[in-house]
Amino acid sequence: MKNLILATTALVMSAGIALADGHGKTIRMGTEGAYPPYNFINDAGEVDGFERELGDELCKRAELTCEWVTNEWDSIIPNLVSGNYDTIIAGMSITAERDEVIDFTDPYTQPDPSSYLAMSADANLTSGVIAAQASTIQASHVASLEGVTLVEFATPEETVAAVKNGEADAVLADKSYLGPIAEADDNLVLLSQEELIGGGIGIGLRESDTELKEKFNKAIQSMKADGSLNALIVKHLPDGATF
Repeated sequence: MKNLILATTALVMSAGIALADGHGKTIRMGTEGAYPPYNFINDAGEVDGFERELGDELCKRAELTCEWVTNEWDSIIPNLVSGNYDTIIAGMSITAERDEVIDFTDPYTQPDPSSYLAMSADANLTSGVIAAQASTIQASHVASLEGVTLVEFATPEETVAAVKNGEADAVLADKSYLGPIAEADDNLVLLSQEELIGGGIGIGLRESDTELKEKFNKAIQSMKADGSLNALIVKHLPDGATF
């Protein structure tokens, strides 16, 4: 799902956590809280969605106590590295650029198609203006295309608003995010053209947290083995591919 392309940054890597065995270790789960159905804030003011349900189950299986922390997308990796929380579980696609700065667990989703949302089916995708959320793999993909103009916004809501108010011809984002928006608004159209970007979504961790990575990998594999991960994907991500 989403997708940070990092500028070169020099951050102290000494903020790793020392894991305790067994129950009682509190892990701070960092997420954006603004990218349904992966993660969002519900009416009670709590983190909700696919990754909340998944994260709680992974923590249970790993015998960890989890607290949920929200952080804006554009600083979500630097704040992990500096120790403000212990994981990123925020629809973050695994990419080589990110893997140079942080580590990832095994993927808990397959690569999600990216789709274009526009006001009409004949939107100009070859020489028009395409919106994307800043620091995402979608923004990087649009920037690599010849002939089109990329406009970046801080939040996914702003990218859709740019299409509706005429600032952009289309927005490129995860299909699972744009699909429900198109269904709810008769003025918007989900285009047939799709882009397959990234290598699936995983939990981001500091490079030093190898024990925590191992715990989460075992939990992810157990959910894949018993079918419970696929059940969550079907429940929350109806367009997502199962394992």
